[in-house]
Amino acid sequence: MVQSFRERIETLDERILTAVNERLSLVAELHRYKEQHGLARVDREREEQLLRQLTEANHGPLSPAGVVELFEFVLALVKREARLG
Repeated sequence: MVQSFRERIETLDERILTAVNERLSLVAELHRYKEQHGLARVDREREEQLLRQLTEANHGPLSPAGVVELFEFVLALVKREARLG
């Protein structure tokens, strides 16, 4: 029984990893576009809008504060990784 739960969790973890890598690739493309068109790389207003949208879309059990914390981490991680790439 425990192994079954672990396998399902591992599958979800792999999906999360794939989604984060896909997000990083798209952000890299977006950054190239913004650089070519003289646009700012970071749009803090857009980030705030995203956090509101995701908090509203969340149906739990993750709390609204948990949604914000998770995606603030994702945003910071992607920014850092984009700079390294």
